[in-house]
Amino acid sequence: MPNQDPSDPIVVWHDHAVTRADREQLAGHRGCVVWFTGLSGSGKSTVANAVDRLLFERGVRTYLLDGDNVRHGLNATPQILAERYGDEFARRFGLGFGQQDREENIRRVGAVAKLMCDAGLITLTAFVSPYRSDRDAVRASMDAGDFVEVFVDAPLDVCESRDPKGLYRKARAGEIKDFTGVSAPYEAPESPELQLAAGSATPDELARQVIAHLESAGILS
Repeated sequence: MPNQDPSDPIVVWHDHAVTRADREQLAGHRGCVVWFTGLSGSGKSTVANAVDRLLFERGVRTYLLDGDNVRHGLNATPQILAERYGDEFARRFGLGFGQQDREENIRRVGAVAKLMCDAGLITLTAFVSPYRSDRDAVRASMDAGDFVEVFVDAPLDVCESRDPKGLYRKARAGEIKDFTGVSAPYEAPESPELQLAAGSATPDELARQVIAHLESAGILS
């Protein structure tokens, strides 16, 4: 039976004729969300891309949601939206980088990742996602075993020394407010499924640790 939201009689969940189990059987693997979190510059995107390539080479159905990429569309900034839709629209729907905006950023990404998981894909996400409660909320929205939290653990000084986009330099100069690790907190996972010691191995070696975990968890055969 479809589940109807009691607070809105118009919004009704429709079951699909093709089930998740059907899609997973066709794909030959389970769907899941592999959530990479860590400071800016820790190597999240680099490792996630390496995992994506390894899975693709095995014929696994995947998609990578990257923090910067979704800011160009789904979670566009007010500045990007204003160019096409105007200032009022941009103020209402654009997402900046304050705490509430970042919370909504992760909520939207979590909802999309869950849909992709239900479609039988191994969905990789690479987001700073600094607040533990936001990551926990995404986990809670999914079935047990569907959310694989991967903490890409790199010390702040290492991330700052890399500074590939010059963000730490701008944050230290006061040009960026609420920057994680400098003027805003990062809440590290307390019990991630996997913790990667960034800097202890190459991105490809770290990616293979992720693959090994997915195999041991029964997501990959």
